[in-house]
Amino acid sequence: MRVKGGTVTRARRKKFIKLAKGYRGQRHINYKVAKQQVYKSYLYAYRDRKNRKRDFRKLWIARINAAARMNGLSYSKMMHGLNLAGVQLNRKMLADLAVSDFDTFSKVADQAKAALKQESVLVPERTAATTEKTVNVNR
Repeated sequence: MRVKGGTVTRARRKKFIKLAKGYRGQRHINYKVAKQQVYKSYLYAYRDRKNRKRDFRKLWIARINAAARMNGLSYSKMMHGLNLAGVQLNRKMLADLAVSDFDTFSKVADQAKAALKQESVLVPERTAATTEKTVNVNR
């Protein structure tokens, strides 16, 4: 006797069609194309969960660099000075300070400068690139 398996097959296909909801063209209609796109979407999601961490770190470094240059330091000198001073602030917290509380960030930068001078690392006396004391970030 032949078994067609219609309900099981239909349920499996409907599951993929439901997952492909919102895709353009045949990708949300045709089972074969929808299945391919859902698998590809899972790969994109896995990859981009890793990339999100990378992207945020780049953003934090850019914000720290901008605020450090307002205090007459480069990013690398600032981080080296903080290590010498024993300041245990991570990049996420430093970037948040740079955006939300610039005065506190300036005090942290002064600690880094003092540690660099004590270690006799050459820190050129530079004026800030701008006279602005705030960093505006479009969120």
